[in-house]
Amino acid sequence: MIKNTFLLAILVIAVPFTAFAGSSVDFTNSGGTLSGASSGMTLTGSTLIAVNGLNGGGLITGNLGTLSFSTSGLSGGSLQMGGTFAAGGTFNITGNGTSGIPNGTIFSGSFTGPVTWNLVTLANGTHNYTLTGSLAGTWYNGDIVDGATVQLTINTGKGFFNGSTNISSGDTNITIPEPGTLGLLGTGLIGMAAIIRRKLKLA
Repeated sequence: MIKNTFLLAILVIAVPFTAFAGSSVDFTNSGGTLSGASSGMTLTGSTLIAVNGLNGGGLITGNLGTLSFSTSGLSGGSLQMGGTFAAGGTFNITGNGTSGIPNGTIFSGSFTGPVTWNLVTLANGTHNYTLTGSLAGTWYNGDIVDGATVQLTINTGKGFFNGSTNISSGDTNITIPEPGTLGLLGTGLIGMAAIIRRKLKLA
């Protein structure tokens, strides 16, 4: 009975590890105009300036493409003091073919949960805003992937957001599944389950 319990415990512990099999790709963008109204926020003209971890590679910098998005409408709070936008909208990362970066859409998706628009008041009384949200969509090879983004505006001085500002920098991290690893782990778990079932029948 102790052996059976031990084997079941191993199986229960092993299953969650399938969720961690994968790698991540980090994208950095800079500049662009962030326009906002109660109907949503839109970023245009932001340059993709760095990519790290694409296809297992290292850091690539330069003018690599563009990043753009639009959110759904404001669901709480205000544009001036900070608030929340509903899930939905669009989020796109596009490469220009430089230094091995794909030429065309790299990621196309949307916000999967509420998007937070946060007012940050600095010690000198000036303001920044951050926009953060989780993402899900399609990778350039057709895989379904997820991730998260954080976008920081330039300092708006002692005034508040008035409908348009520029992005200082943004960071977007996309998690890429590794089907080979998942398949191998899944096969092992199925085999382990069969052994456990056989042992339970014999007990």
